[in-house]
Amino acid sequence: MRTRRIGDVEVSAIGLGGMPLSIEGRPDRERALSTVRAAVEAGVTLIDTADAYSFDDQDFGHNEELIAEALRSLGSAADGVLVATKGGHTRVAGGGWGLNGSPEYLRSACDASLKRLGVEAIDLYQFHRPDPTVPIADSFGAVAELLDAGKIKQAGISNFNPAEIELANEVLGGRLAAVQNQFSPSFRSSEPELELCAELGIAFLPWSPLGGIGKAGELGDRNTAFAEVAEAHGASPQQVCLAWMLAKAPVVIPIPGASRPESIRSSAEATHVELTDAEFARLD
Repeated sequence: MRTRRIGDVEVSAIGLGGMPLSIEGRPDRERALSTVRAAVEAGVTLIDTADAYSFDDQDFGHNEELIAEALRSLGSAADGVLVATKGGHTRVAGGGWGLNGSPEYLRSACDASLKRLGVEAIDLYQFHRPDPTVPIADSFGAVAELLDAGKIKQAGISNFNPAEIELANEVLGGRLAAVQNQFSPSFRSSEPELELCAELGIAFLPWSPLGGIGKAGELGDRNTAFAEVAEAHGASPQQVCLAWMLAKAPVVIPIPGASRPESIRSSAEATHVELTDAEFARLD
C-alpha cells in the first residue's frame, strides 16, 4: 500500500475510521474486532478513534477499548500501527453529544485515553471540536502541554477552519501534525482547510470521505462521474472516490469508516487506482 506522512511518521495512505464500530447501529463485538484486524492485515497502519465514539455517557470510551483489544490480539503484527484518538467531545445521558474544551478536562481526558489504549504515550491526540465556551487558544495550549509532557507524540485538531488551524499551529509552536475535517464529493466546504494543510505540510484526514454512515453505497448514484470512471478501472465508485482524494494533495489521508472486514479491505485497495489527469479533472 502507498504511504503518506503524519508529522515524522509514515502511515498507510488510507486509514480506518473507527466510529461506525461503536455508535448506534454498531456491529456485534466479534465482527467489530474482525474489522480492525482485517484493516491491519490489509496494510492499514492508521486507525482513528475517539473517546466519544460510544452509545452514550455510560458507554464512553468504547471505541478506544475496542481498538486496543483488537491490536493486542494481533501481537507483533500490529507493530507500526499509529492510533489517533480525540478528546473534547462528550456524551450525555440518552445518547446526546456535548463539548468540553477546558484545559482541565482535556488533561483528564488524555489520561483516561492513555489507560484505555494501554499505552505510555498516544501516537496522535486531536482536540475533537471547538467549545464555544472556552477560548480555543486555551484548549490548544492544553494540547501543547500534553505534547511537552510526553503524554502524546503528535498533536492534531478536528473540525476547525483555516484561521483556527493557523492559530493552533502557532500555539503549538509549529508542531501541528494533522487536521481532521469532514470532506467528501457531497461535502466540499473543507477545500480551504485542505489547501492550507497542503501549503503548510500538515496531514489532512477527511472523515466521512464516502459520504457518511449508510451513504457510501449511494456514492455512484449521486455522482455519476465516479461510477463511470470506476467502470473504466474495474473498480468501485468508492475506491475511485478515495483515489481522487489521494490525488488532490500529498497530505491527504482519507479515513473511511467500516463496520465489516470486507469494507475496509475494499477501501485499502483504492491505493492501487491510478487516475489520469483527465479523470481527475472530471471528478474534481
